[in-house]
Amino acid sequence: MAERRNPDAVTRFEENVLAVLLALITAVSFFQVIARYGFNSGWTGALELTRLLFAWMILFGMSYGLKQGMHLGVDAVVRMLPRPVFRAFAIFGALCALLYAVILIESAWLGIFGADTRGGAMVYWSKMYQIGIGLDDLRYPGWMQDAFGLRERVQRWIAYLILPIGLGLFGFRALQAAVAIWRGERELIIAGHEAEDLVAENRNVLKD
Repeated sequence: MAERRNPDAVTRFEENVLAVLLALITAVSFFQVIARYGFNSGWTGALELTRLLFAWMILFGMSYGLKQGMHLGVDAVVRMLPRPVFRAFAIFGALCALLYAVILIESAWLGIFGADTRGGAMVYWSKMYQIGIGLDDLRYPGWMQDAFGLRERVQRWIAYLILPIGLGLFGFRALQAAVAIWRGERELIIAGHEAEDLVAENRNVLKD
């Protein structure tokens, strides 16, 4: 609903989230290096935090990349097909991306096809929420523990919340792409001609 009302605002929000995550990774890594090599100290949770921030950036960014057509792919074969067949393959590719997200979110439904599968992002996240286990090195500051009665370690379910969110967004963007391809508003879910376009743009750069 928000995207229908103001799509540009949603896009800016996604870009800002990714920019903040990247900035945090850079800042934490920078100050950790300064602390370690300049003052022979450091923060024990820095490595775990940067690893989690990187995971958040990937899982959140993959839906944005799909929305903007940034994912690289090979389209040399499908572009030789007749236009209706090319369009059918493009829709099939988008639906495969949707299926990928659905399976990773919850795979138990594959049992109707005889597959012995169970689990998924939702099952894993809910299990972490129920257990309440903490992360290895990330801890709440002492003042937060005292003020809010928090446990010492940050719970895993907070860090892993991006699993269902990121995969859900990816599936949503894949469905959007399939509809856009069906309507003729989009060709593919990938940026297959990116390298070819770059070659064409820079063909005469060294001529002089």
